[in-house]
Amino acid sequence: MAKVKGKVTFKEELCKGCELCTTVCPVNIVKMAEDRINVKGYHPATVYEMEKCIACGNCATICPDTVIEVEREKEDK
Repeated sequence: MAKVKGKVTFKEELCKGCELCTTVCPVNIVKMAEDRINVKGYHPATVYEMEKCIACGNCATICPDTVIEVEREKEDK
């Protein structure tokens, strides 16, 4: 059966640091980047351990500023 993997991309400079995306990730890989600040003065959201992404799309759905894009790809296993 094919497993779905995801790749999450953030438009970091548009992120306002609301953290909504971090609350809906079922595998807890979306976090705020503590090591950088964007041009708006916020710590942007980012994904740690991308290989654990299940491409659910929850983060992109809840983002009020459409900063997040989720790509889905099937992995044969």
